[in-house]
Amino acid sequence: MDTSSLMEWILSRDNLNAAYLQVVRNKGAAGVDGMTVEGLGAYLSENGERIKEQLRTRKYKPQPVRRVEIPKPDGGARKLGVPTVVDRFVQQAVSQVLTPIFEEQFHENSYLPF
Repeated sequence: MDTSSLMEWILSRDNLNAAYLQVVRNKGAAGVDGMTVEGLGAYLSENGERIKEQLRTRKYKPQPVRRVEIPKPDGGARKLGVPTVVDRFVQQAVSQVLTPIFEEQFHENSYLPF
């Protein structure tokens, strides 16, 4: 499989715009850097080309996730990791390209008929 063409699909303007819109639609909490979804657009305007180059050259490093605990109905807590908004944007862009490829390959085995 030609990974360079996959990366070009991932970094295409249409794919990145769709990833941005999906992250904004999903909302979500800020990560360890404190950036909110509302600040993502401005951040990408200033740093988008740098992020794309880091991805293209495989030098992009995700930030640590912020750990939070969500209360469970039984009184316990569920641990949750919250990635930064930028990392969620990158993850979404990659997922949008890879999911259709792998869904097609694994579709026949993706469920168990009852």
